[in-house]
Amino acid sequence: MLAAYAMLTSSMVLVGANVPVAKLLAEDLPIPLIAGLRCALACLVLWPLMRAIEPGPRPGREVMRNLFWQAAFGTALYNAGLLAGLRLTTALEGGLVLATLPTVVALGSALWLRERLSPRAWAAAALAAFGMAAINAVRAGGGGEGSVVGNALIFAGVVGEAVYVLLAKRNAGRVGVITAAFWMQVFSAAQLAPFALGSLPWLAPGAANATNAALLVFHSLTASVLCLLLWYGGLRRAPANIAGVFSAFLPATAAALGVLVLGERFTGVHAVGFAVMLASILLATWPVRGRVP
Repeated sequence: MLAAYAMLTSSMVLVGANVPVAKLLAEDLPIPLIAGLRCALACLVLWPLMRAIEPGPRPGREVMRNLFWQAAFGTALYNAGLLAGLRLTTALEGGLVLATLPTVVALGSALWLRERLSPRAWAAAALAAFGMAAINAVRAGGGGEGSVVGNALIFAGVVGEAVYVLLAKRNAGRVGVITAAFWMQVFSAAQLAPFALGSLPWLAPGAANATNAALLVFHSLTASVLCLLLWYGGLRRAPANIAGVFSAFLPATAAALGVLVLGERFTGVHAVGFAVMLASILLATWPVRGRVP
């Protein structure tokens, strides 16, 4: 079980590490180009993995239609919101906004899938809303380095990712994880290609350098491939109802790297925000009964 927990932790740490990486890329490269190249690179890696691990016929029309919309919301919209938001706000606050995902998924399950939420889930939603409101109230007053607009754009990306998660429930058990990931990246690359090509005239001189190329490769292969394999590899051994607890490593990693690598300032407002978001994550994902195995 420790190996499963290590895989879940590694997955969330890599997702968190990609927040400052995405911020660095968004400051130099056009957003559609980053997202389009990320998907194209992921396809090159996922194709041989799919053929080797999950060989078989192409998924049916209904599954493919669902994967198309998962790509539109979970890849195109999520990346557009994240990258655009990180141009305006800090990686530290971006990680805090991303930490609202478990709560947004829970609310989406109630509103869209008509699932019944427990009082604890509603409390988690209230805490997440309070944390976001507190941080953005400070930003609206001109305090700190973040941005209300930037945080809002990242939250739009979170909503897109939540829609992806809810759509994925329809495909549960009907298609392999790697196969689903490959076709989502194919659809995303096709959806983003016109925007990526159209953004080339806005590519700044000198932006296509070795550092940005290395960051882009890391961003693509970790966020679109390795994180996925680690997460689902951990889920095979760990109870699904406790896996969400490990999402707390996402904002923690984004904050640590934002401060240590990007030189962002950690304030008392952020400390309160982290405490509230951590409480929200634990309320939303901690198992109701039983102990951690």
